[in-house]
Amino acid sequence: MNLEVKYHKLLKTLLIVSIISTGIHFTDNYLFIKQYPEPDWITAPSIYQSWLILTALGIIGYWLYEYRKFWLAYGCLLVYSLTGLSSLGHYLYGSLSQFSAKMHFFIWTDGLSGLAILGFVFWSALILKPWRRELNPTDITQF
Repeated sequence: MNLEVKYHKLLKTLLIVSIISTGIHFTDNYLFIKQYPEPDWITAPSIYQSWLILTALGIIGYWLYEYRKFWLAYGCLLVYSLTGLSSLGHYLYGSLSQFSAKMHFFIWTDGLSGLAILGFVFWSALILKPWRRELNPTDITQF
């Protein structure tokens, strides 16, 4: 199997895990907004709207990566990683004891999945550097 195909599958896997994790957490946050300590400017509609917009950016980032538009993909995926990383911001507005075990679990799975996406972006851009490689005509059929 081509290494590029493996990297694409890794990104797809990370993105699916992140979308599932953030989908569950943002839904819980939406349904139980009164139980989550957070600032007044965060409203139930802003929770699902931000998830939809950021998730769309993540999917667009994956698509751009597939079509070798790496720098645009990195930008989209970098912004998308905030979907998970921003969940850690809950801890800025409440003490640890104000969160249930379920809330902690959702916050940390989101944070870790966001960190994984962010890590992939930096790993791909700075170590793999696929943007420097020429594309062989045979590689196109393997995506």
